[in-house]
Amino acid sequence: MTGELHYDVTGSGPVLLVLPGGAGHPMGLGPLTERLAARFTVVTYDPLGLAHGRLGRPVAEQRVTDWSEGAHRVLEAVLPAGGSAYVFGMSSGGIAALDLLARHPERLAHVVAHEPPVVGVLADAARQRAMFVEVADTFRAAGLRAAGARLAAVLDGGPVPAPEDADAQPPAPGEELAGPMGVFLTRVLHPFTAYVPDVPALRSVAARLTLAAGSGSRGRLLHRTATTAAESAGARFTEFPGGHVGVLEHPEESARCLVDTLWAGRSPYPAAL
Repeated sequence: MTGELHYDVTGSGPVLLVLPGGAGHPMGLGPLTERLAARFTVVTYDPLGLAHGRLGRPVAEQRVTDWSEGAHRVLEAVLPAGGSAYVFGMSSGGIAALDLLARHPERLAHVVAHEPPVVGVLADAARQRAMFVEVADTFRAAGLRAAGARLAAVLDGGPVPAPEDADAQPPAPGEELAGPMGVFLTRVLHPFTAYVPDVPALRSVAARLTLAAGSGSRGRLLHRTATTAAESAGARFTEFPGGHVGVLEHPEESARCLVDTLWAGRSPYPAAL
């Protein structure tokens, strides 16, 4: 993989690589990363450069391996010789974090993947993948509002609503790439939910992996993917506050939970937030 890397660095201490969800745009993560910067050198990776002037430009269908290899290149750029990093990945970023650990465990101290939609580990994987394809199809046919409602229903495990907006219509030319959500629905959602983790590789480094889900996601799809992936890989599982976007809604509590998870059984404990 070649090309320019887009990332931001703040704080001091051990390196913590943050892989955002969605299309990789770090929007909304400021309150979380500010708290984590009290303990870590926080490196926030923006794989498509959407927060670095590239929003609206052409984007090819994404591959998990491109994101994970890009994350590896970021670590090679910021880590000292022989150093290792912690990784926190959310949603699609959590999928990339799992792939990064499977491919490059030598530079990673511990990885936390929060609600990665790795439906490939589930017994009903084909059904779940098809439902995510329908979400993308809904966006192209009826626009963002209808697709968002369908996606929420898929994640909740409830009935999929019929579009309520009589004026629903396909996105205008260029609208697919005008915002991070459009990029996510058309370029990221399908290939990432089709990804199947390398479970044998993850099992070999299970001591360095924690799967996480929001306590508010109990009974929902991505709580199930996290617990099933943890069981398959022999890794730990923990709960964070809130639901799928709980790290955005509860940044202080989520920062504490992440630090507790990364430092479980380790000493010395880093300075307080």
